Amino acid sequence: MRISSIDNRYHVIAGDTAVDIAEASNGRFAPEGFDIYERWTELADWVSTLPADVYHPFGPARVGAPVAMPRQVFAIGLNYRDHAAESNLPEPDAPLVFTKFPTCITGPNAAVTLPSGNVDWEVELVAVIGKRADRAAEDHGWDYVAGLTVGQDLSERKVQLAGPAPQFGLGKSFPGFGPIGPAVVTLDEIPDPGNLAIGCSLGDEVLQKGNTSDLIFAVPELIARISAICPLLPGDVIFTGTPAGVGAARTPQRFLPRDATLVSYVEGLGELRNPLV
Repeated sequence: MRISSIDNRYHVIAGDTAVDIAEASNGRFAPEGFDIYERWTELADWVSTLPADVYHPFGPARVGAPVAMPRQVFAIGLNYRDHAAESNLPEPDAPLVFTKFPTCITGPNAAVTLPSGNVDWEVELVAVIGKRADRAAEDHGWDYVAGLTVGQDLSERKVQLAGPAPQFGLGKSFPGFGPIGPAVVTLDEIPDPGNLAIGCSLGDEVLQKGNTSDLIFAVPELIARISAICPLLPGDVIFTGTPAGVGAARTPQRFLPRDATLVSYVEGLGELRNPLV
């Protein structure tokens, strides 16, 4: 099952066709908000009964973030071995958790305004929560995941690292600094979440190229570690970390240019195409 937001209403996606969930269910499910994530199992059962003739073509430009305003947005630093290495830092013993503020979330094709010449790229696998997790056991971690999607943890590095103690949240939460989408893809459509190609590019230039097999802390462990401290709620989002290739780790450092399009992908989940203005 693939769920997207089209014209600010939740849709089930099948190839290049879609069906409006609220309309097709005669109002059983809400068109937006957290309703479908709070009733994720019920939604999946209902979707399995949909006939093929209710799906209709749609244009990609109409697709927005599959979770428009999550209540909580978590992100993980230094969670790929090759990224820790390029940062000249040891692999962490526990997940390095920070937050992005929900107003930074935007859609897979949305234009992103760069506030400065110091904005870096970080393509990420993103997990969307489909059931409240409170002190969840790691071996049941996947049970709390509605699905996976593609994300970009855009980062204004000067703001992020300013001061005697860096404050990641503000530097990573400018408007548009959290593109996600194009759909939340359920685990039954992903043969192995621990072996997915991931990367991003500008035009023909590859900026990052990695694989989720390089994750230090996989999704189930992240859910267990975070939910041991604060409950995870349906519709919450976890940016799970980025592979090597970020601009701040290069010599000389490099950042995103205006008037280009940043393309980000995760194998089997789709891609983001965000114009930079």
